[in-house]
Amino acid sequence: MIPAHKIETTPIGWDGRTVKEMLEESERLVADSGRYYGLEELRLREGNPILFEKIFSHLRGGLVNARSTALNISASPIVAEIGELCFALYTPEGDSIALSTGIIVHVHTISDAIKFMIRNNFEENPGIRPGFVFSNNNSMIGDVHTADVHTIIPIFWEDELIGWAAGVTHEIDVGGIAPGSMCYGHPDRYGDGLLLSTELAGTNDEFHEDYLLRCRESVRAEMYWVLDEKTRLTGCQLIRDQVYRTIEEVGIDAYKQFIREAIEEGRRSFIGTVKQMTFPGEYEAPSFMDVPWKDDLTVHMQSRKDMLMNSPVKITIGAEGRLDVSFEGANGWDFHSFNCSKSAMQGAMWVLLTQTLFNSDKVNDGAYYATSVHLPYGSWCNPNFEKVSTTLAWLFLIPGFTGMWRSLSRAYFARGFLEEVYASYPCTFNLLQGGGINHFGQPSAFTNFELSSQGTGALYYKDGEASCAAMWNPEGDMGEMESWEFLEPLLYLGRRIKANSAGHGKYRGGWGMESLRMLYKTQSQVLFTGGEGHVFGTAGIFGGYPGNSGYRHAMHGTNMKALFDGRKPYPVVDGDPENSQMSELVEAQQETFDLHALCGPHPFGEYDLYASVQRGGPGLGDPLERDPSAVETDLNKGDLSPRFASGVYGVVATQNGDGKWTVDPEATARRRDEIRRERLEKSVDTREFIDRERERILQKDFIAPVCDMYRSSLSLSESWRDKFYRFWNLPEDFQF
Repeated sequence: MIPAHKIETTPIGWDGRTVKEMLEESERLVADSGRYYGLEELRLREGNPILFEKIFSHLRGGLVNARSTALNISASPIVAEIGELCFALYTPEGDSIALSTGIIVHVHTISDAIKFMIRNNFEENPGIRPGFVFSNNNSMIGDVHTADVHTIIPIFWEDELIGWAAGVTHEIDVGGIAPGSMCYGHPDRYGDGLLLSTELAGTNDEFHEDYLLRCRESVRAEMYWVLDEKTRLTGCQLIRDQVYRTIEEVGIDAYKQFIREAIEEGRRSFIGTVKQMTFPGEYEAPSFMDVPWKDDLTVHMQSRKDMLMNSPVKITIGAEGRLDVSFEGANGWDFHSFNCSKSAMQGAMWVLLTQTLFNSDKVNDGAYYATSVHLPYGSWCNPNFEKVSTTLAWLFLIPGFTGMWRSLSRAYFARGFLEEVYASYPCTFNLLQGGGINHFGQPSAFTNFELSSQGTGALYYKDGEASCAAMWNPEGDMGEMESWEFLEPLLYLGRRIKANSAGHGKYRGGWGMESLRMLYKTQSQVLFTGGEGHVFGTAGIFGGYPGNSGYRHAMHGTNMKALFDGRKPYPVVDGDPENSQMSELVEAQQETFDLHALCGPHPFGEYDLYASVQRGGPGLGDPLERDPSAVETDLNKGDLSPRFASGVYGVVATQNGDGKWTVDPEATARRRDEIRRERLEKSVDTREFIDRERERILQKDFIAPVCDMYRSSLSLSESWRDKFYRFWNLPEDFQF
C-alpha cells in the first residue's frame, strides 16, 4: 500500500498551479509593482461598485455572524464573557480579505501560519484537502503566544483552493509548567505548554479523536479547551458556508476578482488615510519594562536577574503615504517568557492600525502591503534562538508599542487633526492567573481577564474613559464577577475604581480599577502577579503624566473568618495604598506589600487576600491647565486624593462639614503661579542638562539593569550605537 503522502496529487491552485506557485507569483508581483497582485485597475470595484460592496457585505456579515454564533458554544468566560475570539477569511495564498470583530491582533498572525504551511509544502504532505482542519499556536510560525490557538480550514470550489477560514480564541490553560494560560518564570519554550505547529488536527470536518485526547491530557482546564476547539471549528464552517452562498449568487469569477481587488483597495485606502491625516517625517518615542527577578525564588535560576527592556520606537511617514516602524535599538532576548516573534509584532501593529489609521470595517492585509516593521535580529522582538519562551509575549509587546501611538498623535497634531490625538493606552496589568485544587475539589487552572478593562488615555479635548478597554481588544469587558467566581476559588470582596490611578494632565486619563479577592473553599492554589512596578509602561503626551504603575499586596494566614463570624468590618478594596484598608482591618501571619509587581506563582490558602490593581490611562497637557471644577468633581467622587489636587494640579480646596470639597479659585490661581515659579527656579538649560547627563553616562552612573540594557542594545545595532554615541558625544572606546 502506498502511503497517502506519496500518492501523486493534482495541484489545488488556480489554472493547474500549486498553491506555492501562486504565493510566489503574488510576492513577485508585489515586489515588482508595489501593488497587490500587480493590480493597476480595480475593474470590479470601478465597473460594478454595487456588486463589489454586496460581496463584501455578504462576507463581512458571515464573519460577524460566525463569531456571534461561536460565542454561544464556548463555556470559557474569556470567550463567552469577554469575547476574546476572532474569525477571518483569507485568499488561497494566505492574505486576509475580511474579518469579524474581536481580537483583531490575529488578522496577520494567521496569515503567517497559512503561508508557513504553503511554503513548507503542506500541499504535498500532509496534504490540503476539503474537510481538513489545522491547528496552530506556535508564535515562531504565526501567532502571538501559546494561549492563542488557531483553527484553520481550507475552502475549495470544485477542485480549486479558493481560500481559508480561520478562528482564534484565548485559552484558560495551555498545560505549561505552571497553571494558567500565560505562565512564566521558566527560561525557555520547554515550559510553555502544549505546542501546535500548524498540525493536521482533523479530517472530514471533525477533529481527530487522538488529537483531542492529547489536548485533554495536556491541559488542566480540558473542558474549556475542547469546547473552544468546537467554537473555532463551527465558526470556520459557518464562514465557508457563507463563501459558498456568495459564489452561488455572484459566480466564481466575480469572487476571485473581488478577493484580489479588496486587498488592493485596502492598501490604497490606507495610503490615502496616511497622506490625509498625518504629517510626513520621523517620530520617536521610547518605552521600557522592568523584570525584577534577581532575588525572586519563584522563577528559574537562569532567569534570576533584574532586567530592563528597551523599546526605542521610530515611525517614518513618507510623503507618498507609506508608514514604516522600526525597533532598531531594542535590547536582546533573554531567559524569560516575554520574548516576541516577528508574527507577534506584526499582530500588535495591526491592533494599533485598526484603532487609528485603518479603522473601517474593511480591515484586511492591504495595510500590511503599505507598511513595514523593522525588528533587529537577536532582540527581544526578533530572537535568534527559536526555543525562547513566548508565553507572555504581551508583557513587553504592550508597553513596547505605546511609543507608536504617541508618535501617531504627534503626526495628527502636526497635520491639524486634533480630535484624533490620544495620549496612548495603559498596559493591561495586573494579570491574575493560577491554579491548584479548586472549590469543587478538582485540579484546575484559571486566567482572569478583567484585565481587559483598563482606563483609556486622555484625548486632546476630553478626559479618558474609566476601565473599559484593552490595547489588544478595544471591545474590552471585565466580565461578571459571578462568572469568574464559578471558575476561580476566589470570592470578590469588592471591585471599584482605583483612586489616583489616572495619569494627570489638562485632561486626565481614565481611571483604572481594583479588585480584592479572597481564597475560599481550598487550601491549595498558586497565584501569579503580573505587571510593571518600578517603571511606567507608558507615558503621557504634551506634558501629561503616565497613569499608575502597579504594586503587590497579599495577606496570608488572615483572621478573615473571625471577622466574618464576629460580624466585624472587613476590607472590600485595598484603596489608597498609603492608607490601606487591608492593612488597617485585617491581621495576617504574613503580609506582602511592595513594588515587585511581576512575580511567579506563590502559594495561597483559604481566607488569604489578593489585591488586583489595574491601570489608569495616561494624561494629556499640563496639569496646571486643568479646569479646577474638574478637579473638584474628582475630589468629591473620591477618585482623587487631596494631596494630588494640591501638589499636582495646584488646586486649593477645602472640605465642608458634610464632607464636600469646594475649590477656592483665587487661592488656586496663586498656588499655580507659585508652582510655575518653582518650576522656573528648578529648571536647567538644555545644554547644561545634556552635559550633566553625558557625565553620568561616562561615569556609568546607572543601576546594573540600565547598564545591561544599553550594553545589549548597543551590541545588537551598529546604527543605533552610532546614533547614541553621536548624540552624547562619546569617545569611541567608551563601553557600558
